[in-house]
Amino acid sequence: MRCALVIPAWSPGEIFSAGTAGSQINYWQPLGTLYVAAALRRAGHEVTFANGAFLTAGEIRRRLERFRPELVGVYSTAFGWGKALAAAADFRSLPGRPFLVAGGPYPIAAQGEGLRESGDFDAVVTGEGEETAVELAGRLSRGEDLAGLEGLAFRRGAEVVVNPPRPLIEDLDRLPFPARDLLEEARDYVPPPGTYRRRPVAVMITSRGCNRHCIFCFQIDRHRSRGIRFRGLDGVLEEVRLLLAQGYREIKFLDDTLAADRDRALEFARRIREEGLRFSWFASACVHQVDRPLLEAFRRAGCWAVLFGAESGVQKNLNALRKGITLEQTRRAVRAAREAGLRVHTPFVFGIPGETYAEGLETIRFACELAPDMASFHALTPFPGSELWERRHELGSVAPDLAAYTYQGAAFVPRTMTREELQRLRRLAYRTFYSRPSWLVQRALGVRSVHELRAALRGARSLLWLWKDREVAVTAPAPPQGPWPAAPPHDRSRRAAQE
Repeated sequence: MRCALVIPAWSPGEIFSAGTAGSQINYWQPLGTLYVAAALRRAGHEVTFANGAFLTAGEIRRRLERFRPELVGVYSTAFGWGKALAAAADFRSLPGRPFLVAGGPYPIAAQGEGLRESGDFDAVVTGEGEETAVELAGRLSRGEDLAGLEGLAFRRGAEVVVNPPRPLIEDLDRLPFPARDLLEEARDYVPPPGTYRRRPVAVMITSRGCNRHCIFCFQIDRHRSRGIRFRGLDGVLEEVRLLLAQGYREIKFLDDTLAADRDRALEFARRIREEGLRFSWFASACVHQVDRPLLEAFRRAGCWAVLFGAESGVQKNLNALRKGITLEQTRRAVRAAREAGLRVHTPFVFGIPGETYAEGLETIRFACELAPDMASFHALTPFPGSELWERRHELGSVAPDLAAYTYQGAAFVPRTMTREELQRLRRLAYRTFYSRPSWLVQRALGVRSVHELRAALRGARSLLWLWKDREVAVTAPAPPQGPWPAAPPHDRSRRAAQE
């Protein structure tokens, strides 16, 4: 069966403000989509991929017309759902009327509701996609009914049928490696400026899932209590070797925390060194799971930076997020990482349930006290499927438009703060943190490459923009009190409008 996997067209201006996009914009390799593509290929299906980060809606349409797919899978986040709906409406008229299925975080969270919001999709994947996509393509090619196909909701006439959930994939090692050869130009896929050193950059995972209970995080297995599923290190290192052979020079590990199993993390670092694998890498870890010996092992194995989710400088608010960490643990982790020779990135959020403006100011002070190499300041977002989403009307107010559900737009405002205060905190945080003389000197002395110089210049332009008291992000519409937001109307990207 001919299968097309599509990320609908979008443009940076729909997410980032014009003044700060240069220091925020990023294009991640779509790892989940590439896993699905690899699974379909292994099952004997022909697969093509079109990424709307680099293609207009018209270009995607023309590619599909040439390919003539029988099955089209459309990826969607919450803020991209409007574009997914518009893409499905467009694809209905493709030659042969392909079967249209939605996948990704929002369809998984919405389950059958995604079909009730759209008359164009034929089905949605409601969990991990690899095995569901393969079974779906097989049944369609054989003309079989979709009843009972685990992990799928589908349309049967006017009825929406939600099949039972598919069990999580326990043995991740049986999955093929992501089909990265479908990416047309690997160098175009980069994390945000300043969070990588060498191109091209690959992203990969060594595990799936998380055993934490943060209220803002959407995990497929949140209600199944499965926790983390680890890949075997033999398979992980085999994939690393493949990436290096394909010309990648840096890897960003996307595990929620690479240090969840300390012994495994140490063994991973040891084997990288023993096998002579030379590449730079970046990982995330929870502050209470690391110590200096582990971080030093990471550094010796090529790790150059680590991300710690600091989130807040007020313990009460960390508890409200259910982070399970303390301020002192964050201080110790940042100190240990710096002593180990690693750069440190600490994200923070404003708009935590119960947080006040004064407490937001305390978070800014805490960020300056920690003095990481990079800090980011986001608006807490109630992503569908998270506990925060389920309790959103109890804890605050939400924007009516899913397009605002990014870390940039103030989609959620707690009852203890106003939207204006939330936006003011973000502007103040960036200005305060990145205007410190100590940081500016450290940044200037730390430039070691043309890439790092360019990232510094982009940051300087963003900082000048903020000092003019401009918006740090796209402004979210005011939130009404009400049920599940309606899907936003499709707004074609500037690139598409210029066709």
